[in-house]
Amino acid sequence: MANTARVDSLKDIIERPTRVISYPKRADGKPLYTSEFYGENVFHLQQIAKALPKPAFASFLKQMRGRQALDRGTADAIAHAVRIWAMDRGATHFTHWFQPQTGATAEKHDAFLTLKSTFTSAGEEVTAIDAFSGSQLLQAEPDASSFPSGGMRTTFEARGYTVWDTTSPMFIQSGPHGTSVLYIPSVFISYNGDALDEKTVLLRSTEQISKACCELLSLIESVPVGAQPRTSHVFTTLGTEQEYFLIDRSLYALRPDIKTTGRTLIGNLPPKHQQLDDHYFGRVPSKVMATMSEAELELFRLGVPVKTRHNEVAPQQFELAPIFEEASLAVDHNLLTMDVLSKVAHKNKMKVLYHEKPFKGINGSGKHCNWSMSTDHGENLLDPTVKPETNYRFLLVLVSVLHAVQQHGALLRTSIASASNEHRLGACEAPPSILSIFLGQHLTEVLNSIEEGRPIKNFSMPEIQTIKLGGTVLDVKVASLPSIARDLTDRNRTSPFAFTGNKFEFRAVGSKQSPSFPVTILNAAVASALQDVTAALREQMGERPFPSDADKLAVIKKFIASTKNIRFEGDGYSDAWVEEAEKRGLPNIRTCPEAFEQLLNPTHSSMLTKLGIFSPSELTSRYFIMNERYAKDQLVEAETMRTLLAQQILPAAFEYRGSLAQTVQLLSAIDGEAQSPELEALRALTPAVRAVQASIVGVDEAIAKLHAIHDDAVAEAKAASDYIVPAMQAARAAADHLETLTADKYYPIPRYSELLWF
Repeated sequence: MANTARVDSLKDIIERPTRVISYPKRADGKPLYTSEFYGENVFHLQQIAKALPKPAFASFLKQMRGRQALDRGTADAIAHAVRIWAMDRGATHFTHWFQPQTGATAEKHDAFLTLKSTFTSAGEEVTAIDAFSGSQLLQAEPDASSFPSGGMRTTFEARGYTVWDTTSPMFIQSGPHGTSVLYIPSVFISYNGDALDEKTVLLRSTEQISKACCELLSLIESVPVGAQPRTSHVFTTLGTEQEYFLIDRSLYALRPDIKTTGRTLIGNLPPKHQQLDDHYFGRVPSKVMATMSEAELELFRLGVPVKTRHNEVAPQQFELAPIFEEASLAVDHNLLTMDVLSKVAHKNKMKVLYHEKPFKGINGSGKHCNWSMSTDHGENLLDPTVKPETNYRFLLVLVSVLHAVQQHGALLRTSIASASNEHRLGACEAPPSILSIFLGQHLTEVLNSIEEGRPIKNFSMPEIQTIKLGGTVLDVKVASLPSIARDLTDRNRTSPFAFTGNKFEFRAVGSKQSPSFPVTILNAAVASALQDVTAALREQMGERPFPSDADKLAVIKKFIASTKNIRFEGDGYSDAWVEEAEKRGLPNIRTCPEAFEQLLNPTHSSMLTKLGIFSPSELTSRYFIMNERYAKDQLVEAETMRTLLAQQILPAAFEYRGSLAQTVQLLSAIDGEAQSPELEALRALTPAVRAVQASIVGVDEAIAKLHAIHDDAVAEAKAASDYIVPAMQAARAAADHLETLTADKYYPIPRYSELLWF
């Protein structure tokens, strides 16, 4: 039966026509340019400006920048305008869209419809009207009792609030039957004002990094006390490269492990997978391209600036990358991208897998977070410019980032720790779990020359290349090709945190997780480091009103020396680096429970609470939530594996054994042959079946050890790591060996060779 379902699914993949949609067109039938419909489903700032009187709009802008509260009249005017705009586009409901600590977004839909009662002499007359007030726009009240709180509240304390994040624009998404829904990006807080979500702490961190960076810039730009600083706001920018797998939905439906956990718990690689290096940047399969294009169309309408699409390294693995945006908006857009891609894939009878390691033995998926800082004048503070060795602003910001990772690298490791990312980190295609920074040859030479007090080396090689501003030009010795501009630095894909020209790429973030928490921790660490650098600069300049170039250089030199251990230019995948990192004193945190402990490490917790990004109770809450989530994820996987092995894999093996035994018996009766090939196959199969049976017992024992722990999330997480993980590894090894011995017609679930093929 299972084999029949597999065959039918494979036939359907071959025969199913590619879904066709209508691309937006002009009246003359020509397709619209992307820029002509980009953001058409977004309620932009310009539309708010049209809806409000100038004084009210000016007041709203001040509120967006955190300088004053939003008054009721302005809120009512915006609510009325956005309701009319949304209803004209088919909206029947609105929702406050928020990011609880579940790894996903959440929403509760309310209708614009309300009832108005009028009392006359004839009695009450009820009239249906559409309405949306300023108070409904600003705040809603979802039930907070069923969301993770980490012990900050009990189940019966149900009240929580969602509050409109005015820095992220509202938008509409398609609903059922041709309708749509108005989405209001929001934060989520408890009745007592504690952050219950990912966005609140991110917004706090962006405020702190702006404050710390502006203080440093005012000092080095020699702004007199009381004068208006040139830079009044600094914001972090973010570009998230989203990797994912795309498989056929009919085959997905036949894999209970993928359906429940997001990854394969058993399975062997096919003879051909990624070893020929022919999938990366290869031709995108037509059905996948149709899915990508349809998703991009929806994202363009939602104002998400998706830019790049391509095949990734592993079969059926792909990537979608956007243009950089302000970090909080970029996080919203990444979560929206994941949601839209999943919906569109479903329409195309496919399934998106965001798990960091859905298939053992081939590359996993990450979410590379390209991070930088920009001023309110649009200046990238991590742009080294033509001569980084004399660009003291850049160098001070750069050593601040180095200092941040040096001091709080273990906390950054915490920010990317999860049960799913644990399968990817440290593997042959992912950054190691040791946090280090790659700067590249040129910047490394700049820092070394400053530290050693010598002239910088010239990187030009006249016989091959000539100097060009900001980089070099390569001569490839082919007359028909133009000169090739070469960047100042190469790329190091083995580094978890690499400088890539004018930004840092945080490569260790997992593909499934929200980028919010990792970026929050990065912002916090850099804000604290900027404060340290500013304090060192003030100490260096003494009583002078402004620091001299010599003062700046002295501070830069000091932090170059103190952060040398965190810089690594070599192969992060090598065993030699693990040994070298240990000599340098860099932490190598291998398991999630170890990583979670860093949240309560006084070095890190005091920094987070001092900056006001987390309260002590919020930090402790998150610690327990992360432990609890890890234990539950491992428990779900273990119970799913146990059920899969006991109810599908073993019965199939029993059926195959029975068939072999019957054949052996028949052959023996015919010719008396004692050593038939079938008998040899049966004898090889029997111990493999017993090994799977024994492994199920091992998984059961591990599950029992976790169940024996009550009301202690930390102990449960440690038990999951110590017992469930190795028990599942042993069970997988046994099951994968059994798969190699089981005839295909009896194997009950799609194999890797079918899942990783279109």
